[in-house]
Amino acid sequence: MKTIAVIDDDVYIGDLLQELLSREGYRVLRAYSGTEALLLLKAEKADLILLDLMLPGLSGEELLPELTGTPVIVLSAKSDVQGKVQLLLGGAADYITKPFDTGELLARVAVQLRKSACGQSARLSYQDMELDLSSHQLTVGGVPVKLTRTEYAIMKLLLQSPAQVIAKSVILDGISLDTPDCTESSLKIHVSNLRKKLRDVDGQEHIEAVWGIGFKLI
Repeated sequence: MKTIAVIDDDVYIGDLLQELLSREGYRVLRAYSGTEALLLLKAEKADLILLDLMLPGLSGEELLPELTGTPVIVLSAKSDVQGKVQLLLGGAADYITKPFDTGELLARVAVQLRKSACGQSARLSYQDMELDLSSHQLTVGGVPVKLTRTEYAIMKLLLQSPAQVIAKSVILDGISLDTPDCTESSLKIHVSNLRKKLRDVDGQEHIEAVWGIGFKLI
């Protein structure tokens, strides 16, 4: 079931959208301000966001740059072309002017979810870890983890075969294009640093060292 976040302080419109989307089989999250939306989306993962611009606290324009990685359809009564252009260039996937036709809205929602599904191959995930191959961003339980170039290459290789032990020689060969200067001795240091960064997020071990062979995800 796909999850859609409705961020709108207008209770009537929010209720209308929730009823409409629920009937179509979507799970709906609600937020009534920009600040509440940020908190909600840290705790819950949405596949698509419907965003009003006139919000208390953080406005929709201020909130949009924070909503990376999830397609956003802006719903607004503002209809000036320049404003639409700026929002689309600023990261919005689509823009619908209020009042809107419900059939058109559902069609646009379906289009964005289909586009997102087609781009899923650009992400690798295992349990609560997700690596975006286009932005090189790793998240653990939704929390961003900043990686070095070598750490990213190691993490990418481990996530491609999460159930297998990857030999050190295979890792070195696999990451050679990204980090040609990495050696077997420095590999241990890079993996140690990576393990610490992941552990700092949730206190859990995510990478296991298999003595004499290499490493695997736990």
